[in-house]
Amino acid sequence: MVWSHDSAARTSAVVRHTLLLMRREPGPLLSRMVLPLVFLTLLRPLYLTAQGRAAGTEQAVVGTLVTFSLLALSISGNAILSERLGRTWDRLRATPVRPAELLAGKAVPVFAVLLVQQLLVLGFGVCAFGLGVHHPLMLLGVLLSWSCTLLSLGALLGVLARSMGALSAAYDIGGMLLSSLGGALVPLGDLPHWIAGVAPLSPGYWAAQGLHAALAGEPHTVASACGTLLATALVCGTLASIRLQGRGGRPVSL
Repeated sequence: MVWSHDSAARTSAVVRHTLLLMRREPGPLLSRMVLPLVFLTLLRPLYLTAQGRAAGTEQAVVGTLVTFSLLALSISGNAILSERLGRTWDRLRATPVRPAELLAGKAVPVFAVLLVQQLLVLGFGVCAFGLGVHHPLMLLGVLLSWSCTLLSLGALLGVLARSMGALSAAYDIGGMLLSSLGGALVPLGDLPHWIAGVAPLSPGYWAAQGLHAALAGEPHTVASACGTLLATALVCGTLASIRLQGRGGRPVSL
């Protein structure tokens, strides 16, 4: 698709429409912002006892961030699925908007929400618990890459799920599974040995590895984690776009 003024205008219209839907139902957004802070506050003392102040605080913040950002797949998936269940998807199909423009218009507000959620958890960790952030640019790179992965994975779930129940099961079960297998909540060294072998299959593993490396100032590990996350985002985004692509480049009926 050649990006033009018309494409920008159509994408902007979808962005405004998505923001309107978010404002009408602010509850899910607020819960995804508030619950991680409560969880972090309650979870941190356990990690302090097991790992000490500095390492325990870092593990609590990283674990909370990865876990609740995976649960926030609901925001990305709902942005598409709500259109389908609300019978407005066919109205969008009747407009000149293309699949890539539709995905981009849905993506911009959701990406902003995902990034704000992660920055809020990190900021809370810094201000309330003294988390040390000595390499902010590396940390930002990981957050941006992770947000892209979450966005694309959520969009794929949104075009594949057939009901809110199915989507809820996917992000609840999948989010906790990917987070746990990735060593976000419990360090891999404390888990059964076989989990370490399958952990790299989870995007949560690369997010946790990248965040720990960024906080420790390890650029090579950060680059590897970001590359893997962006590759995952590209694959999921491409699959979602293909699922939407109908004849003549029009969005299909879902």
